This record gives sequence, C-alpha cells and structure tokens, in this order.
Amino acid sequence: MKKATLILALFLGFIPMLNAQWTSPGNGTTYTLDDLVEVSGCVSFDPQIFYYFISGDITISANDKLYINRNDGLIYITFANDYTITIKGSMEAMGQDEDHYLPIGMGSGHLRFEDASDPSFLSYCWFGEMNGIQIINSDVTFDTCRFHYFYSQQQSSAVNCMNCDPVFTNCEFYSNEGVAISSPANGQGSPQIVNCNFENNVTSNANQPQINLGPGSNDTIRIVGCTIEGGNNIVGGIAIADLMANGATKVLIQNNYIANGSFGYDQEGIHISSIIEGNQIVNNSHTDNPMVNGSGINLYGVDENNNAIIRNNIITGNLWGVTVFYAGDANLGTEDDWGHNQIHDNGNGGVIYDLYNNSPGDIMAVGNDWGTTIEQEVENHIVHQYDNPELGIVNYIPFVGYDAVNEENTCNFNVSPNPAQGRFTVNGQGSMTITNTLGQTIITKEIDGRESIALPRGLYVVKIGNATRKVIVE
Repeated sequence: MKKATLILALFLGFIPMLNAQWTSPGNGTTYTLDDLVEVSGCVSFDPQIFYYFISGDITISANDKLYINRNDGLIYITFANDYTITIKGSMEAMGQDEDHYLPIGMGSGHLRFEDASDPSFLSYCWFGEMNGIQIINSDVTFDTCRFHYFYSQQQSSAVNCMNCDPVFTNCEFYSNEGVAISSPANGQGSPQIVNCNFENNVTSNANQPQINLGPGSNDTIRIVGCTIEGGNNIVGGIAIADLMANGATKVLIQNNYIANGSFGYDQEGIHISSIIEGNQIVNNSHTDNPMVNGSGINLYGVDENNNAIIRNNIITGNLWGVTVFYAGDANLGTEDDWGHNQIHDNGNGGVIYDLYNNSPGDIMAVGNDWGTTIEQEVENHIVHQYDNPELGIVNYIPFVGYDAVNEENTCNFNVSPNPAQGRFTVNGQGSMTITNTLGQTIITKEIDGRESIALPRGLYVVKIGNATRKVIVE
C-alpha cells in the first residue's frame, strides 16, 4: 500500500461551544456531513482545508443513515473533547482508493455501532489517533481500512466487538497503544479477519496479543491470510479464550504469517475447536520470561473439549514449538492423515523444545518434519511420558524421513488395535522383540500366528525381523 499523510491541525478558539449532543429522528433519512453541519449544531466545516470538526455527541438513530464520500476533495473528520458518533441505524463511509483515504479521528473521539438496524460498510477509511471503535450487536464491514495510533486509556483495543460477527478485509492495524481487535469474555462473537496486516501494536508493551478474542458465536472465527508482526514490543500474535463456557467456539487459523512476537497462537479454556493449518509461526521469542510466553502454538485446556487439528504449518525459531497444558487435545497427525508440519529449532536455555506435552493426555503427532531423520534426536526434542511418567505420550512415529516407513513392508506382520486399551495383538511369524522408547527390552519370544500382549500404558516398538511397528497402550 502507498502511504498517505494525515494533516494534523490545532484549532485554538476556532469552534465556539455548540450543543452537547444531537440525535436523528429515525424517520429513514440519510445524512451527509454537510447535512449535519446544518441540522445538528455539533458539526462545523472549514472550507479552506476541508475539515469537519465534531464538537458534540451525535447519534444516528435506527432506520437513519450517515453517508460520507470523499469524492474529489480533501475531507478530514476530527473530534474534540472525546465526543462519540453512535450508529444505531447504519453508516457508509468511502474513500476513493489507496492514494485517497478518508481520514477520521485525529485527536480523540469514539465511533460506536450499537444495536444497528441495518448493515454498515466502510472502505478506504483511515482511522487515526482515536479512543476506540466499538461494535455491539451490529453488522459492520471494514474493507481496506487503516487503524493507526489509537489510544488505550479508555478502551484497551482499537476495535472492540461484542455479540456480533464483524468483517475486516485487507485492513491494516499499526502502532496502536493497545490490542488491535478484541472481544470480551462475557459475550460471543466471531470476527472474520481476512488478508489483514498487523504490525507493532500494543506499543504500551503490555504483553498482550495483537488479536485478543473471547468466545465465538454460531459462526466460525476466521483469521485467514494475515500478516502479524510483533515489532519491538513484547506483544503476541493471536489469543482466543473461553474461560466461562459461554458457547462452543469454532476457529479457523489458516495461511497466516505470525512472527517476531512474544508468542504465536494461544488457545485457552473450554469448548474450543480449531483448525490450524498452512501458517508460518516463526521467531516468536521476544519475551523476558520463557516460562510465561514464547510458544508457537499453545493449547491450555480446562477440559478435554479444548482441541486443535494442526496441519501443514511451519513452526520454528520460537522459544517453544507446540505446548499443551492440562486437558488440551492436540492432533498433529495420524497414520491416516499425516500432519506435514515442520516443527524444529524451537528452544530456550540451550535446550530444544519442539513439542511439550504438559498434560496427562496422549498426543498423535504422526508424519511431521522434525528437522532430523534420527529418531533419538526427535525424542530428545519432545517432552512427554518418557521424561515424566505423569504426562501423556506423544506418538510421533513415523515421521518425515523415518527409515521404518519403508521397512514396514519387508515383513508381513501387524499390530492391532492401535492405540490399544491395555492389550493388543501381534499377528506374525518369527523372533519378536518389544522395547520401550528408552531402548529397554520388555519382551523377547518366538511367535507363529496371533499373539496377545498385555502391557502398561506407554509407547512400544514391536520388531520382527527387520520390520518394526509402533503401538500405543492407553
């Protein structure tokens, strides 16, 4: 995008004290800014610099509409004394193109959509130096808009959404003091955030994400094709949480670039189901406390209903690759549906931590690229039951480049069921050896046909001849 320049001006003594507020009658009227100059007593205009000055609270009632079109002239809309434009009807605001945005804000002010009767659409608008935009139970779309330098003293995010599903396409959020887009813990909403750029937000260095969302609504929360760069602040990428069991949150995190922050994607709470695919989550290591932040992907489950399907991602250069806590349920690949994630070179304190299962649940992580084809090195980079017996097992074999994948066809034997509930059956012929992942031999015997095996919970390697199988006992 080409850069435009906001012209800031000081109006000392320019506007006399006008009416404190004005509300439209709600009779289906469409108002322009020039109309508001005439009828509201809360808007004035300087024709020399095309500046509209908001000096009172304005409410566009249900069924009415505020229409702003930049046309060929320069239009600047600025607020005094933190006044608010409230939209209960609808609003349409349009700049021309990337060289001719419509600047709104510049100094203070709020824009509030509340229980709006009709959809609002804003395109090529440049919102700058405002105290916040609120969207409450309203249908609003922002296309190719910019949100820059918002303050956070009165609202912790540039845009806050509650009980609605706003749409953001091709938008830019840059250097806002607080979070870029947020929704509260006591509401439900599923923003659609597509092809947007987020950079260097949370300049207050408050250790928050740039996108911070609460429970979703009936629709899926979609964050797709976005670039989320941390800049120089201790700021994370995306956080989605439902700590109060407000609903059943569905999430799609797809084809994003999340980099150079204090963490990549964080999912916490109850009844959250996500698909995380095709993302680059890299170099999220900007934190002063690796025990708090630094994960490429983190799942913190209050119960087993916090789950994620993780496929085709690049997760590298973070302090932790993928971390799972308590009842988080991560699916990084099964034998029938390989993960195809690249998870390597994540670590801190001189130790590689590509996957840390800090939960009692088992994790399937088959078919991923761990940056090495040596099984013991992969094992060394994963923390699970073999490091702490209270943790669940990570089944990561076969992985990309694993030699046994080709060896499985050299001997006709199988293991079932897998995973097994305490007991499994080996069907084959020859000298069988069963070891655990520490290399300790558990069973050695000759078999001819079906052999029933009972073992404690764990991950085991069954070998007959030159072929191996892995089996999980739950």
